[in-house]
Amino acid sequence: MNYIDPHIHMVSRTTDDYGVLARMGCVAVSEPAFWAGYDRGGAEGFRDYFRQLTEFEPSRAAAHGLGHYTWLCINAKEAEDVALSREVIAMIPEFLDRPGVLGVGEIGLNKNTPNEATVFQEHLDLAAARDELVLIHTPHLADKLQGTRMILDMLRHDARCPPERVLVDHVEEHTVWRVLDAGYWAGMTLYPTSKCTPARAADIVELYGPERLLVNSAADWGPSRPTAVPDFIAEMRARRHPEATIRRVVLENPLAFFSQCPRFEPPERLEANAP
Repeated sequence: MNYIDPHIHMVSRTTDDYGVLARMGCVAVSEPAFWAGYDRGGAEGFRDYFRQLTEFEPSRAAAHGLGHYTWLCINAKEAEDVALSREVIAMIPEFLDRPGVLGVGEIGLNKNTPNEATVFQEHLDLAAARDELVLIHTPHLADKLQGTRMILDMLRHDARCPPERVLVDHVEEHTVWRVLDAGYWAGMTLYPTSKCTPARAADIVELYGPERLLVNSAADWGPSRPTAVPDFIAEMRARRHPEATIRRVVLENPLAFFSQCPRFEPPERLEANAP
């Protein structure tokens, strides 16, 4: 089955992983800006990173027939430094009009601090001024529920970002209904040791249906599987869900959300490999 991984950090993966994804049925990846494994020392480090996301990674993906899309921001782990964050946010418009850039993300909260909230809101200012899609990171583990509530509260009081143009990622059982009830898209991230597993994601689909739900691997520096989306497909098939339901979550929903961006061009392999 063709699928799109709507949130995967390919800068942390080998080139061989692109080949594996292609063989598993992936037709495109979407790569949000995130932490480099260390806090960058200045804004110019982000300029180099944005070049990597918009120039080098698309070429690695294309060598295996995959489309590559990206999002730009300063991530929540480094947003505690408000002065640095403002330098980076001022730089982002230089890159937003490049091919394959889908919007502003993954912005959000890490430890739910006032500085992180300030930087989150200033990212929203940029997205609203440019009419960009928004991809949001919700915190990990014990901070997730409070952080999700804070994020939804800030969004609720900002009418400039319509819910249908916002994807709130890393949802779990205790946060997904809050996101969906507020009208936003919800992303389920599949990790072997935290966030969702394929089985838990399948449970969520069974509880809430496939509308506005996406599933991704993230596949970052920690324990993770770039093939987590095919694992979800296998779990759904084992439970005898219709192929149309599975396709809705892993392909049609990402296409519908991304298609709101005028720079989005559907992946070339989509029709060629359609089952």
